[in-house]
Amino acid sequence: MSRKRRSFEAGHQRKYLIVIDDTVECDRAVYWAAKRAARTNSKLIMLRVIETEGRNQQWLGVADIMKAEATEAANAALDKYAGRANGIAGITPERIILEGVTSEVIVKLIDDDDDIGILVLGAGTAKEGPGPLVSNIGKTAGTFPIPVAIVPGHLSDEDLDAMS
Repeated sequence: MSRKRRSFEAGHQRKYLIVIDDTVECDRAVYWAAKRAARTNSKLIMLRVIETEGRNQQWLGVADIMKAEATEAANAALDKYAGRANGIAGITPERIILEGVTSEVIVKLIDDDDDIGILVLGAGTAKEGPGPLVSNIGKTAGTFPIPVAIVPGHLSDEDLDAMS
């Protein structure tokens, strides 16, 4: 069971949590979340998860190199989208890099931060479906600790401006 959200209590401020990945639709989610956060006087948290599955502990030197490369790529992605959010809405997002299984990391982060009030995900437009994260969270949406905003990847800036 998740803790009570405290975003509207004194000393707290609502936060939009957006998962940063390498998909095209991530830009749409960043655009909407930045605009929405600015309009609602909220903060924006950008999370990049480094998946640890498949790392063979037997080869620690290689695992360390892989982790360093993944961290470098994570920082580059966060730099890109933090700059984008700042350019869109004048927001400087909080940046977090964590390791683990993405869906589990998201739930733990939400549990740890009482101010996170909305999870924002971008949905892909490919015929294979909206993407693994949206599909996975969609299956458990009824028990999820906070509302989830899913931003369709085909929407234009103008469309998103009208909805944010």
